[in-house]
Amino acid sequence: MTAAQEIPAPEPVLRRDRLDYTPTSRSVSLSRHRVTRLVTQWGYPHLACDAALLVSELATNALLHGSLRGRLFRVELTLTATALRIAVSDPRGERLPGVRAAEDDECYGRGLMIVARLADDWGVEPRAVGKTVYAELSVRRPGPDMPMGPHVLRAGPSVTRTAGAVRPR
Repeated sequence: MTAAQEIPAPEPVLRRDRLDYTPTSRSVSLSRHRVTRLVTQWGYPHLACDAALLVSELATNALLHGSLRGRLFRVELTLTATALRIAVSDPRGERLPGVRAAEDDECYGRGLMIVARLADDWGVEPRAVGKTVYAELSVRRPGPDMPMGPHVLRAGPSVTRTAGAVRPR
C-alpha cells in the first residue's frame, strides 16, 4: 500500500455516551433532554439545540420505523476534535431510511429532510442486527463572526393551517 492509499487513522474520541431506550414516545423526549445536557456539559452549548433536534428526529424514526417488540433502540453520542456524532441504532436493518418530499397536508415525512439540511454529514450504516442512522455536526467554537443558537432552516413561505381551530382576534 502506498502513502496515497493509506487509510487515515480515526480521530481520537474525546467524549462518548451511549444509552439504550425502550421504544416509546417518552424515550424520544428523554434522549433529547440527555443530549442537550451532555453537549452543553461537554463545552458546546451552541450545538445543543441542533443536536437535540437531530436526536429527536432520528429517535422518532427509530421508534416509528425501526422498532420491534421487546427490542431497545440505542442513542450514542461521540465527540472528537472536529465533530459531534449522534447515532441512533434500531433492530430493523431491512427498513432503510430515505429523504422524501412530504405533501403540505402531511403530518409526517420531513424528519430526514430536516436532518439532511441541519447536519454537516449523515448516513446509514448496517449492523449485524439492524442499522445505525447517524448525523454529524462540525465542532466549532463560537467566535465573534459566528452566531450562537440553532441553524436557521428555510423551506419556503410559512403557511399556517388550522383545521377547525378558532383564531383569537
